[in-house]
Amino acid sequence: MANGVTNITNDSWDKEVIQFPGLVMVDFWAAWCGPCKMVAPVVEELAKEYEGKAKFFKLNTDENQDLATRYKIRGIPTLMFFKNGQIVEQIVGVVPKVQLKAKLDSFLK
Repeated sequence: MANGVTNITNDSWDKEVIQFPGLVMVDFWAAWCGPCKMVAPVVEELAKEYEGKAKFFKLNTDENQDLATRYKIRGIPTLMFFKNGQIVEQIVGVVPKVQLKAKLDSFLK
């Protein structure tokens, strides 16, 4: 688990995201995506700050196209928030860390 963010695949998705009884943030990304590289350090910082409160994953959309299709990912980066296995929010594009913290805090109440 590098920097508190774990890579996730189709194989571990249900166990780690859908069946997890808490808050999960998934960063849908691809290696060729410039904005994804901009958001990655922010996600890593949040993973450290929210350790023990939420799980953080990265999903490579090129390598896991089934999940990208299932969740209708049309633009990356897409940050998707799940609470108790249900989608509670989706943010597309690069957004400020403060905005992501506000979302996380609201879902942890």
